[in-house]
Amino acid sequence: MSDRMKTISSAKSHGGVQGVYSHASNACACDMVFAVFAPPQAREKPCPVVWYLSGLTCTHANVMDKGEYRRMAAELGLIVVCPDTSPRGAGIPDEKDNWQFGSGAGFYLDATQAPYATNYRMYSYVTEELPALIAKEFPADMTRQAIFGHSMGGHGALTIALRNPERFKSCSAFAPIVQPSTAGWSRPALEKYLGADEASWRSYDATLLIGDGHRFPELFVDQGTSDGFLRDGLRPWLLEAACTRAGIALTLRMQDGYDHSYFFISTFMDDHLRWHAERLSGPVRGTGSR
Repeated sequence: MSDRMKTISSAKSHGGVQGVYSHASNACACDMVFAVFAPPQAREKPCPVVWYLSGLTCTHANVMDKGEYRRMAAELGLIVVCPDTSPRGAGIPDEKDNWQFGSGAGFYLDATQAPYATNYRMYSYVTEELPALIAKEFPADMTRQAIFGHSMGGHGALTIALRNPERFKSCSAFAPIVQPSTAGWSRPALEKYLGADEASWRSYDATLLIGDGHRFPELFVDQGTSDGFLRDGLRPWLLEAACTRAGIALTLRMQDGYDHSYFFISTFMDDHLRWHAERLSGPVRGTGSR
């Protein structure tokens, strides 16, 4: 490994390796931590890459500890990359009493407003800097990439896929924020990061990107019906309407009784990994319904 990346921890799991790493990020102007699971197949050949973007208040560790993705990723031969959700550290501007902004709430955008523009460049980090590092340091087949995420990370997965359809072969989400420009828990963050001109917000809003002509072949979304954020923050019916107007195939599964937690995510993680594997590596067992 290069001097630029440091190994924080490494453990064998399901025949593969779950690692946690750090590096000095130019995009975020601070040290960033991320997790990578390399399946056993990666010892023999480059493997497809699946990006998982976490939600508000999370780090790389939430899905690593509770997402239960390694068994299926090992079976399917998928590298799973889990970035952090924001820059962190001394000197990084933050609102420590506001869980919807700052540390843990980067919204996968490139901030343009002071004092956030120097560090909060998560869009560039996830789409440019970290992929270059993954390509250099891991046995990754970067011609086969997929992306998914949860909540704020579902928002990030949708917007990144819509803006980079040539890069990603598939995109899915758990309980995504589909229209952050009007949701109460995300609108204030967009204004602080991007300024008062709402035209600049459109690049980070999935429904508005679709309205502006951005396209992705198909999307897959799971949403719990008992999610406490469903009505005010997530509103998947807005994505459904936008996809219908644009002719984008959307599989939206409303999962009865499930909430916003990792109990929900871990239940349907296998389905999402199979969905991506089908599109990255050829036919495998199909996505089931529950």
